[in-house]
Amino acid sequence: MDAPSVATPAPSSAADADLVWYSARRAWTLVDVAELWRYRQLMAILALRDVKVRYRQTIIGVAWALVQPVAQLCIFAVLFGLLGRTPVEPGTPFVVSAMCGLVLWQLFSQSVSGASQSLVANSNLVTKVYFPRLVLPFAAVLGVLIDFAVGLGLLAVLMLWFGVWPSVAIVAAPLFVLLTLLVALAIAIWLSALSALYRDFQYVVPFLLQVAFFISPVVYQTDALIPAAWRPLFALNPLAGAIDGFRWAVTGQGQFPWLTVGVSVPLLALVLSSGLAYFRRVERTFADRI
Repeated sequence: MDAPSVATPAPSSAADADLVWYSARRAWTLVDVAELWRYRQLMAILALRDVKVRYRQTIIGVAWALVQPVAQLCIFAVLFGLLGRTPVEPGTPFVVSAMCGLVLWQLFSQSVSGASQSLVANSNLVTKVYFPRLVLPFAAVLGVLIDFAVGLGLLAVLMLWFGVWPSVAIVAAPLFVLLTLLVALAIAIWLSALSALYRDFQYVVPFLLQVAFFISPVVYQTDALIPAAWRPLFALNPLAGAIDGFRWAVTGQGQFPWLTVGVSVPLLALVLSSGLAYFRRVERTFADRI
């Protein structure tokens, strides 16, 4: 069983100065931020370990982070070319628009894939050592940031090649990257807890990611492809607001996606808070069930 949160009240005597006092977590606390911060070094070590394991004994190393988005970009460019339709607004090169979506999608999909299995993959730690179990999905998400940085470099090269210059809206791009990370983390917290209790989810996650790819505006723009009547329903996908907003911030073209962002943010808050509540409720059973 997991240990409760640590509290350190003022010692009543010199003999009590070196004692560590334990108290129960407050019932309404979804996440103990102070406790996570105390374990930040463990989180960084686990994230770095994931990066090293991912590219161990590879020839080109982190350059593999470019293979998937480039391959997908070429496939969809040929596909839409054969269909005779480019799903972007006039004035935006398809390659740049699609790459904006692909770099965020890679960040999201790799985060969810790694974090959803983080508890199972680290079962030896979960069953033997106490630490906040949220450290594991957090570390899995942080470990993907290096691949994301490589993808951003490719996006910058494509923007220079096609002459797409960002406007002042580029300052908002980090906010949409953060929004993508929060969406990935919110979903990963749910899936990591469920995967630890039910092994079926190791088969469900890849299927869900395939579906999410096509219902998210990764290689197309919402306004260019989704009919107006369907956009409110389409906005229920919290990833749609992040991708639309990031594409708008990077290219500086089109209008701010008020609908998708406005719907995505409250929905994200609901998914994240409910995921934290469920994770906290089942956390102390992980060591027995995993």
